[in-house]
Amino acid sequence: MKRRTFDKLVSFVGLGLAVLLFIFAGLLNFGAGFANDNVQSQLENQNIAFPIEAGLPANTKDQLLKWAGMQVTTGEMAKDYSDLYILEHMNASASAVMGKPATYSEVSAEYMAAVRGGSQDVDRVAKLEELRQTLFMGNTLRGMLLEAYAFGMFGVIAGYAALASLLGGLVFLVLAIAGLAHIRRTPEDATI
Repeated sequence: MKRRTFDKLVSFVGLGLAVLLFIFAGLLNFGAGFANDNVQSQLENQNIAFPIEAGLPANTKDQLLKWAGMQVTTGEMAKDYSDLYILEHMNASASAVMGKPATYSEVSAEYMAAVRGGSQDVDRVAKLEELRQTLFMGNTLRGMLLEAYAFGMFGVIAGYAALASLLGGLVFLVLAIAGLAHIRRTPEDATI
């Protein structure tokens, strides 16, 4: 095989890969922007805000101070609100009634057993019913916020992948241009 033919082949493959990586970079950048914009607009519509410093739970106050008084607009904020604010309140509510943090299914099972068993402790049944409802709503909101966090992370990952594709495309473009320039210096009769 002639050296010039090989150089042309490798250079054009490099150009093709550069174009492909630039296309990937564009698509990934679009995906990152879409995910981040969608997460932000959906969270802004919910109008959820971190309480000021005085309203933060004692166990997670130090971790939440960075967000005090701010509206939840990013996936990271949604995760912190879910795991460090709502979950703390759910655990505190369950501890007040159950004596320990408890899940919705544990509280629901105890409530259903009390109702089906014909419990005479009306106050206890009412507290279990209220806690059951509180934990259900808390879990629902946490699920939605954690989904926003997940999509926000997809956006961040797509942004990094877009940058990597762009850099890879630039490297292949430079190498392809260098290969095409090398063809001009290669003698016609050179072989591999």
